[in-house]
Amino acid sequence: MKVYLEILFKFFGLGCISFGGPAAHIGYFQQTFVEKYKWLPEEQYARLIALSQFLPGPGSSQLCFAIGYVRGGLAGAICSFLGFTFPSFLLLYLVAIFNKTFMQQPWFEGMIHGLKILAVVVVADACLKMSHKFCHGVFEYTLAAGTAIGILLMPGIWVQMAFLVLAAVVGMTRNTETKDEVVDQSQKFKLFPMILFLALFLLTPIFSNNTFAKIFTEFYSTGSMVFGGGHVVLPILQQIVGDQMTSDQFLTGYASAQAVPGPMFTLASYLGAVLTPEQPFLGALTATLAIFVPGFLLLLSLQGAWQKLASKPAIAGAAAAINAAVVGLLVAALYDPVFESAVKNTVDMALVAAGFYFLRTLKVQIAYVVVGYALVGSILA
Repeated sequence: MKVYLEILFKFFGLGCISFGGPAAHIGYFQQTFVEKYKWLPEEQYARLIALSQFLPGPGSSQLCFAIGYVRGGLAGAICSFLGFTFPSFLLLYLVAIFNKTFMQQPWFEGMIHGLKILAVVVVADACLKMSHKFCHGVFEYTLAAGTAIGILLMPGIWVQMAFLVLAAVVGMTRNTETKDEVVDQSQKFKLFPMILFLALFLLTPIFSNNTFAKIFTEFYSTGSMVFGGGHVVLPILQQIVGDQMTSDQFLTGYASAQAVPGPMFTLASYLGAVLTPEQPFLGALTATLAIFVPGFLLLLSLQGAWQKLASKPAIAGAAAAINAAVVGLLVAALYDPVFESAVKNTVDMALVAAGFYFLRTLKVQIAYVVVGYALVGSILA
């Protein structure tokens, strides 16, 4: 029980401060669970990042789920998901129940802006650390730079996926030597989660004869097919449910989902509550579970097989190349959307430089820096 509470509360703490989207979440997870608490080694973390990039669903939440699974099995994975997701679920549910007045208060907008500035620091720090760990020569740095340049010049999820696939193919063709590594050979492909994933995907449309079943079907299908994480799911959800609410209602949720910490997929929480005004909490819960569950079922099914495959030279080469490309993806994300949405003037840039100094040089605990930037943002507002 103690380990589950530890997982729950540590991820809850991150869920309260993890602004900046999936790129920032990767940095927060590495800093907390790989470097500070050493819940898993860097090599295993790198493999999980590679897997989460190729599965549909919320990439950073799948990474969160996988870390919890490594630490405490299925119960640990559920605890990590609940802890990391609950803060944004609650905030977006409250926005749906009340109104956006609170979100438009100057001090609150200032606090959010301060935390967005901190996200620039966190993502930049993650770029540096991951480049040192995943880029060991000209080949890896070329992949990272090429990916960053390509995504910046041609933004879009399909471009991201194309670069990741290209990196995997090139990595497999190289003669990659891997360290002798002990891999749990008992891990294998799990059939039941895959059967459940397919059954829900194929059968739920048949039974969507009431409001909640319809919500589950719509959000489950979205979570099953969307690649690229939160920034991609927002416009897709607008296409699916945008005609069931006013434009102002959807845009309020759209803006709020980008302003709160944690996974952006919790926009589903807001939309579910708005779509069911008679039972908003049940609607929010249904939509949230529906959009997250497919990605988690795929992860449970494939994680063990992926860990075994990643120990083979060709697959290890592909995974190493993918991780180098992910560094480039993070560099591109550092500029757009993280930097562009946070740094508006020279004061903001000065705060970025100061935050980098606090974290990299003085090694100030991230919790203290979060509180400081929230206060500074509120005061400046």
